[in-house]
Amino acid sequence: MCQHQPPCPPAHSADREAAHVVATYPEQGWSLLCNGVLLFEDTGELLPDGRVIAPHRPLGAGQVVTAA
Repeated sequence: MCQHQPPCPPAHSADREAAHVVATYPEQGWSLLCNGVLLFEDTGELLPDGRVIAPHRPLGAGQVVTAA
């Protein structure tokens, strides 16, 4: 799918979000990356093979994750 040089990271790589945006629909809350990943405004992702990546927003300054 990607025609960029150097090519964008593939959908299965950890840096897949660095791919170029080919279509954006801010009113619907998602963008299509050139590697086929759908990136949602809540930082969730839908990969081309149907796998879902849960939202992964960074914590704000001073916030700490605690185990329940």
